[in-house]
Amino acid sequence: MNFDAKKIQDFFMQHAIYIVLIVLIVAIAVYDPRFLSVTTIRDILLQSSTRVIIALGAAFVLITGGVDLSTGRVVGLTAVLSASMLQVADYSRRFYPDIPDLPLWLPILLAVLAGLVVGIINGFIVAKLSVPPFIATLGTMVIIYGVNSIYFDMKPNESQPIGGLRPDFTEIGSGALGTGPYSIPYIVIIAALIAFLVWVIFNKTRLGKNMYAIGGNVNAAVVSGINVGLNLLILYSIAGALYGLAGVLEAARTGGATNNYGNMYELDAIAACVVGGVSTAGGIGTVPGIVAGVLIFGVINYGLTFIGMNPYWQLIIKGLIIVSAVAFDIRKYLAKK
Repeated sequence: MNFDAKKIQDFFMQHAIYIVLIVLIVAIAVYDPRFLSVTTIRDILLQSSTRVIIALGAAFVLITGGVDLSTGRVVGLTAVLSASMLQVADYSRRFYPDIPDLPLWLPILLAVLAGLVVGIINGFIVAKLSVPPFIATLGTMVIIYGVNSIYFDMKPNESQPIGGLRPDFTEIGSGALGTGPYSIPYIVIIAALIAFLVWVIFNKTRLGKNMYAIGGNVNAAVVSGINVGLNLLILYSIAGALYGLAGVLEAARTGGATNNYGNMYELDAIAACVVGGVSTAGGIGTVPGIVAGVLIFGVINYGLTFIGMNPYWQLIIKGLIIVSAVAFDIRKYLAKK
């Protein structure tokens, strides 16, 4: 049989992320076969759902060659906003004691719009004021946390964790289609739909093509007639809206919210994207790769805890995977040059 070493090498390079995911699952399953149970897989998907949405939002920025550090704080802001308006009427520490029961869709919409507004602000600062994305989003990250903390500290709440959320709201995060271990959580279905919509944007729209062009070579994009400023504004806005949706779902899933929700989520999202094949130089990234990147960290977090590994070893393994992925990405970039 004639093996083409170059083709085999190319195959492993193109599918490395999926191979790593499979190896992780097999290794943990060999150690403890119970890991392959339907309940375990369901739990990993449930815990990874909001992270998938956050990572997909971050990818819109990363593929353009930028970075968004405000991600986690937008998640926290929108979690607090939605939770504060969706508490049961008889809860003793109700955020708004006199507010009537609002239609479920209204606080959710307001929270997503809040994320959208932050995205617009980020996009404006980057596109129109020419502030580097790292600095722009670092500034908005701090501002959003301050605004959220002031809101969270309002009387009568005074910085107490927001609880007592309405059952129709928490059902979104904890409910499922069907019953038993083979049921599919609503939040997983939502994440899958968002992933499909983002795939369509990436691959079937002019906005997606412009996004890759900007990340590949911004000067060439300008010469080809792409309105870079407008496209960046739209891309950052979509990212903000996705963070907002993730914040709402996170509050629904956990049944509460505080101003510290979403802390450091931006680093997890960036790491998942990079591990999933999004180039740190911009211009490269796929939805399946990003989802696989999130699942890798989901398997690490859940799987290594499942087999009783020390959490500090988990951090070391995650760090090694991140550094290896970036080094691999740089090697590919330099090879192309």
